[in-house]
Amino acid sequence: MGTDLIINVTLQETRVALMANNVLTELYIERTRDRGVVGNLYKGRVVRILPGMQAAFVDIGLDRAAFLYVTDVFTEHAELEPRIEGNGLPEEGIIDLDYSEGPAFSRHEQVGQIEDLLKEGQEILVQVAKEPMGGKGARITTYVTLPGRHLVLMPTVDHIGISRRIEDEKERKRLRKIIEKNKPAGYGAIVRTVGEGKKERDFKSDMDFLIKLWHDIQKRDERSGAPSLLHQDLNLTLRAIRDLFTPEVDRLIIDSRQEYENALEFIEAFMPRLKSLVEHYDSKEPIFDHFGIEMDISEALGRKVWLKSGGYIIIDQTEALTAIDVNTGRYVGKRTLEDTILKTNLEAVKEVVYQLRLRNIGGLIIIDFIDMENELSRERVFNALFEALKTDKAKTNILKISELGLVEMTRKRTRENIVRTL
Repeated sequence: MGTDLIINVTLQETRVALMANNVLTELYIERTRDRGVVGNLYKGRVVRILPGMQAAFVDIGLDRAAFLYVTDVFTEHAELEPRIEGNGLPEEGIIDLDYSEGPAFSRHEQVGQIEDLLKEGQEILVQVAKEPMGGKGARITTYVTLPGRHLVLMPTVDHIGISRRIEDEKERKRLRKIIEKNKPAGYGAIVRTVGEGKKERDFKSDMDFLIKLWHDIQKRDERSGAPSLLHQDLNLTLRAIRDLFTPEVDRLIIDSRQEYENALEFIEAFMPRLKSLVEHYDSKEPIFDHFGIEMDISEALGRKVWLKSGGYIIIDQTEALTAIDVNTGRYVGKRTLEDTILKTNLEAVKEVVYQLRLRNIGGLIIIDFIDMENELSRERVFNALFEALKTDKAKTNILKISELGLVEMTRKRTRENIVRTL
């Protein structure tokens, strides 16, 4: 028992599974021919301005033009409110492993009109913030973020932030002083959760590497025409190691000898103290079969998910939203009807949050709990859901249970969910 990070690599795809106490908690898949673009930096060309939408389409060399909203256009006079999103692969990497803890920005009020900030034919440096999904192109931003092991560098914004998951005020002040001492003027940085308790040399090493990377990107930008790729984020294996391989993980197991060697080289450079936890899996039995992950994946694709009590939830995903329906099923309870309903709803809360993470369901989500007449029961279910979502790396917003017994919520989405991917 414990926490294992298991990586399966083939010529066609890479799969990463995070197992906690032999339970699959997170799954990431990257196809070799369809590698994700979140976190990549491009030199793009503005091909169309849409004043009515306060947005622009930018050609960055992908099949569809990328979408750039006015508040994602950097201006020196923009009033920004940096904040930590909560997740760590460049949530959505930027992986969604990290822009779980990557920075995002919002303005209290719009600064300028899109037609004043950009012109058709203009060449700009942008970063992909959200994968192309369905018929939509990638969502891009001109606010560059470069994630490292312990911090995220923001070369265009002078701001220091600390992950909200680091709650000790004394530690937050210590980390802020370290960043202030080591960052160049005009640069910004956000300390990731994994940076808690780390020494100054750890942050300085990250900072030096990321600053050099940014200078290299700028040089490529000067030499390149648009559209062109200036910087490609790490592959899934190295992103997972960077963002998920924390001291809480007991083992990192990889079934590819080449990726195992690459991982050791990466870990030696950035987290040498964890090197002893890396194992190469060379058994004939496929690694995901050995750890029972294939069965978990099959269950994750099912529309109906059974609860231990005998109740179940139904998950229906549409283009507009995801609907989750809770039912008592075979569970008949032992006391009163209200008690039976409450226990089913509370059990469903845990399963719903688990399924949202495992399937990477994002966007608008409607949860139809079994109707509860008791106001106290409704409050208990809502509070349980609110607390359970705190463990989710993706940013979520949740509304109170409505009079119809529905919970409306949103979950930040940066890549396709597992069902669509598979």
